[in-house]
Amino acid sequence: MGFLILTSFTKIVLKALRTNLLHILFLIGFLASFGLYGQEKEPQKIDFSYLIKNEADSIVNRIKFTIGDTIVKKEPIRKRETLTDLVDAYAKDYKRLSRKEDKMYLYNEAVIVYGDMTIEAGNIVIDNAKNQVFASGIIDTAGVYQQSPTFQQGENLVEPDSLIFNFDSQKALVFNSRTEQGGFKVKGEISKRQNDSIYYLANAKFTTAEDVDDADYYFFARKIKFVPDSKIVTGFVNMYIADVPTPLGLPFGFFPMSDTQTSGFIIPSYGENRNRGFFLMNGGYYFAISDKVDLALQGDYYTNGSYGIRMESNYNVRYKFNGNMAFRYEKLLQEERGFPNFSESTIYNLRWSHSQDPKASPSSRFSASVNLGSSNYYQESVNQNNTGNFLNNTLNSSVSYSKTFESELGMNLNISATHNQNTNTEVINLTLPTLQFSIGRIFPFEPKSGAKKGAIQNINLQYNVRAENRISTTDSLFFRPEMFRDADAGARHTIPISTNFKIFEHFSVSTNANFDEVWTMRTFEQSYDEQLRQVRRDTINGFDSYRTYNFSTAIGTTVYGMFNFGDDKKIKAIRHVVRPSVSYNVNPGFSQYYDEFVRTGVAGLEDEIVEYSRFEGTLNGAPGNMFSSSMSFNITNDIEAKVRKKDSTLTGDDRFEKRSLLSNFGLSTNYNFAADSLNLSPIAMRGTLPVVKDKLAINFLGTLDMYALNSNNRRINKLNINNGGSLFRLTRANASFSYALSNKDFQRDPKDDDDGDDDDQYDSESFRNGGRPDDLFGSSEMMNRNQNKEPKEDDSERYNYAMPWNLNLSYTMTYANNARQNQISSHSIMFSGDIELSPTWNVGLSSGYDIRNKGFSFTQLRFAKDLKSWQMSFNWTPFGIRESWFFFIGIKSNILQDVKYDKNRERDRTVQ
Repeated sequence: MGFLILTSFTKIVLKALRTNLLHILFLIGFLASFGLYGQEKEPQKIDFSYLIKNEADSIVNRIKFTIGDTIVKKEPIRKRETLTDLVDAYAKDYKRLSRKEDKMYLYNEAVIVYGDMTIEAGNIVIDNAKNQVFASGIIDTAGVYQQSPTFQQGENLVEPDSLIFNFDSQKALVFNSRTEQGGFKVKGEISKRQNDSIYYLANAKFTTAEDVDDADYYFFARKIKFVPDSKIVTGFVNMYIADVPTPLGLPFGFFPMSDTQTSGFIIPSYGENRNRGFFLMNGGYYFAISDKVDLALQGDYYTNGSYGIRMESNYNVRYKFNGNMAFRYEKLLQEERGFPNFSESTIYNLRWSHSQDPKASPSSRFSASVNLGSSNYYQESVNQNNTGNFLNNTLNSSVSYSKTFESELGMNLNISATHNQNTNTEVINLTLPTLQFSIGRIFPFEPKSGAKKGAIQNINLQYNVRAENRISTTDSLFFRPEMFRDADAGARHTIPISTNFKIFEHFSVSTNANFDEVWTMRTFEQSYDEQLRQVRRDTINGFDSYRTYNFSTAIGTTVYGMFNFGDDKKIKAIRHVVRPSVSYNVNPGFSQYYDEFVRTGVAGLEDEIVEYSRFEGTLNGAPGNMFSSSMSFNITNDIEAKVRKKDSTLTGDDRFEKRSLLSNFGLSTNYNFAADSLNLSPIAMRGTLPVVKDKLAINFLGTLDMYALNSNNRRINKLNINNGGSLFRLTRANASFSYALSNKDFQRDPKDDDDGDDDDQYDSESFRNGGRPDDLFGSSEMMNRNQNKEPKEDDSERYNYAMPWNLNLSYTMTYANNARQNQISSHSIMFSGDIELSPTWNVGLSSGYDIRNKGFSFTQLRFAKDLKSWQMSFNWTPFGIRESWFFFIGIKSNILQDVKYDKNRERDRTVQ
């Protein structure tokens, strides 16, 4: 624990002392130039103990300061220095210059402004005879010490109870100074400036609490020697909690100083893991390489031999680019060596995020978002509580470069590499790389001026090419030479020609023709092996290509229907919007790219002629060899109502609001004229049913089939109604909805909803690490890391009896009947919620229930307590494969993140 105090106290002293005493340096320079020098007199003994607001906390009541003995140094009379700026002095009650005492008095709300420096105090006295200045507060009629001095330069502020400065010796004493810098509150009973490079402090408090005079914790240093930009030497320092001293401290300390980022050790945290023993976690070294890039090397070690290594780096070049990269490697041992259930595994994960500043190059852009690694990384990693990640089934990555060429043709180039990984099947699909190039629309018949009209003037064409090198491999072969053996490369060139126009004013017609040319670097020849009695497939390496074309046209319109009920009705009107469309497609058959081989019959069966294309199995597949002439039908419906609002004071159209009754309800199907049978494809149905405005909407979809099934549950060319069934067979259906509600939904004042909290969820650790922003699958955070939360801005909120709460629900049900299953294939509900029992207590729950299989999904309970400057949390997974708990208590400040205690416990090891 001593190491924790060492690290925390170092950060406090580096910022607080440097800020506090450098302000005094500015004050010295100002007052030295402002002083008027008179004749030297004998030093006088003055008792300044009455200046201290809290005598019990001060050492001044035990010391009589002799100004002449302590800070006055006799020197030859100097010439008056020249001011470099105007000096303004103000006082509410009076400004008085005493010729007899050779002093200037400013009383009650006294202010001195010189350049960007300002001194405010209740009482300011400049003693020209002693060459010193004194600033203090004043005592009002009730005996309360008020108007304490403040010294401010720019944004820096020092607030002592009083201060004394001597011009000749250039020494100063500051009593009970208070300052804030970088989130720290600092209070030093006495601060003494010895010379330009040495400062001393006695009895200094450092804390991140809101009130340094009534802090719930602080660090207390008895003696401090401070050399700016060089070092800090301290005497005994220890931690106080609720003004009670603790044994957490150090007898002395030596700390080097630097204004820039500094390399240094990262203190590890310690604990116990039931499966792997005791551990040291997140220890390492931080490299401050430069202002633009840094590097942190950290590691974990467990007493059973398991270990982990992590490298994290951030970089930022202003106005050009920024990003971060992290690599994690873990070698995990389960059980002890020699035990029957001993196992060893190696996992890793690589993350890289890169973004380019738009100002760097407006015509080109490079970006990266990489997340790849072992498929079981999030399931097995012991340094993360990845509840928001281990439920995800895919890892995705993309690195891309795009370039726009400035020309009339509007040319664009994009080169990218992508990665998709299924963590369940461990199948990895890569494109290394993908090249896309396009030329914008060209209108060869457009007029030289004016808008384009008619089918001819709207004729346009484009050019697109997409080339890929695609690799499909598994987790075990990733980054090995074997993964490149089956790489598939190819390209597709496309030239689309289209036009659009209107007929009969209300019907929009579009016509399209496409010409494609496909390149491939290998093909496959097939033949039948008489001896092995199986199809032999031979790979033919080399360039090959084929060309295809097709034609399509579509016509559509929009029909509006309005049903008016009158302004005096609760429902003023209902509007029905129908968008029907019909399209026709022609795809020729390209049989010239197909060959045949004979498969010899077995056991008296006849020989079979098998038709195949050498392009089957290539990157872009084979062209179709069947002529297709089909027509597609699609209709979409939207129904809205104009409903009277509850507010009876409104007039005119403001009395009504729009409500959606049915959204995007559509039916679509396809009829193939060239097919010999089963000409009509199943009818697809979809739609959204709003239930609660902007809160709850049910999404549904289904598939209806007009054809019947035979005894083998295969579609036959016979209508279902003619086979003794209904007109349609419902082969598949799905219904789902998500609903979020909170206590704000039941408050009358809608302004309470607009508090800006809704966006905070997207900054959560879970969302950044791949989880959901609503924590529906549980929260996610690094183990043994500080879990900071901003404190309440107003303590009065702690006495608010209203208990905020929120609840998120997600429901889905799927029905399957494609082959007469007639069953609910999946049926589940997920829920997550939080309730704020008080402004300092928060309780959360994330869980779900599989209605079909009758079991709970991943469940997590969360408890959090706001302890002002501290944060306490307890996360508990009561059952399942992730059964565990995690307790944490620590200081909220990131700078003091090492001052914490945490404990986690995983499920017991079981003997199988």
